[in-house]
Amino acid sequence: MTTGHRKSDSAGSFPATPAGAAVPRRNLFTRLVTNLTFLVLVALVAAVLLGQFYPSTAVRMEPLGTWFVKVVKVFIPPIIFLTIVSGISGMSNLKKVGRIGIKSLLYFEVVTTISLAIGILMANIIHPGRIDKAGLPIQDASRYAKQGAAGFSWSEFFLSNLTLQVLVLAIITGIVVSLNRHREKIQRLLEPATRFVFRLLKGVMYLAPVGAFGGMAFTIGKFGIRTLVPLGKLMLTMYSTMILFIFVVLGLILRYYKLSIWTYLKNIRQEILIVLGTSSSEAALPSLMDKLERMGCSKPVVGLVVPTGYSFNLDGTSIYLSMATIFLAQLYNVSLSTGEMLTILFILMVTSKGAAGVTGSGFIVLASTLTAVQKIPVEGLAFLLAVDKFMSEARAITNIIGNGVATLVIANSEGDFKAPDGTQTLTVSAGAA
Repeated sequence: MTTGHRKSDSAGSFPATPAGAAVPRRNLFTRLVTNLTFLVLVALVAAVLLGQFYPSTAVRMEPLGTWFVKVVKVFIPPIIFLTIVSGISGMSNLKKVGRIGIKSLLYFEVVTTISLAIGILMANIIHPGRIDKAGLPIQDASRYAKQGAAGFSWSEFFLSNLTLQVLVLAIITGIVVSLNRHREKIQRLLEPATRFVFRLLKGVMYLAPVGAFGGMAFTIGKFGIRTLVPLGKLMLTMYSTMILFIFVVLGLILRYYKLSIWTYLKNIRQEILIVLGTSSSEAALPSLMDKLERMGCSKPVVGLVVPTGYSFNLDGTSIYLSMATIFLAQLYNVSLSTGEMLTILFILMVTSKGAAGVTGSGFIVLASTLTAVQKIPVEGLAFLLAVDKFMSEARAITNIIGNGVATLVIANSEGDFKAPDGTQTLTVSAGAA
């Protein structure tokens, strides 16, 4: 496997220093305080400390996190629209658009099924639900149970998912523009508009440390690290399974295309930290799209795969849903046959597609699944609510990593991947940090 590396003078990397030469202290300090990844990491550490020792103050930091996520979400519709329209209209063969779409959906279904199966397998190996539920913290889950009992609605899923709506509109617009005789003039207008939106987004991303601080401080301050203890086994099982999925499943997929999972993660480390702090994968969607283009993926592939993946390729959420189902079965000493576990897998293959776009939709999907199985008490959701905030970070991080990998895979399969150094390898881009 060959992995290219390029030296960069950006704020995200350090130039080589001759042996024996002293690193200028001021230069090193300047690089650190202007490195966004470093600043986000410092903000997260400070947030944990504030939440642990001054919880009441930390809880009041919540608006900083929610405000940052809301501002970033404003950029999602125009970036998706402009990227897809300019990408599709610039393609000479519209059949390629359909081919990319079909490939993406097939990839999403295969990898999602694998993630669901891994969640069930690991839960049956480790048995995180073999604990005494008498001392577990409980929160009210009645509203999720009622919504779950109503069943899953595809129409509601589409109507509540703005990203999916913009995606469909952008694809239709892109096709119309590509068939228009004034296509080149329209494209010349789209390019500066896209650059302008991304420049604005770049300015907003400098506030990422503030947003990450607010989100993490609120989580630790309100729920406290001590709430993890009763359900620690479930937490450890969930996190270890997602790490296994990323480095084994996604790592092997990238290795097939002679790409490195480590280099890819190094490229998106800033986005990972932002998601960790805000518990929202959408907070990093626009910058992930920009980063994937700079890695070498073509604009049409990035524009089509990433937004679609945010609705249909939720690897982390899939692992959580399947593992949580088995966890509750173990918690209530419900014995499931192999056939029943395969039924759960099949149900989740369908319902997990709706776990996006609506706050608390993961619990609604889980409630729908439990209702369909009719063996596991739906009220068990009350136990999961106590630690859901801590598990949401792992879900969101795995989701964003999985969607980036999907984009790299589709781009390579289409021959639409070319690293900035002209090779077919994944390099550490200048904007990685």
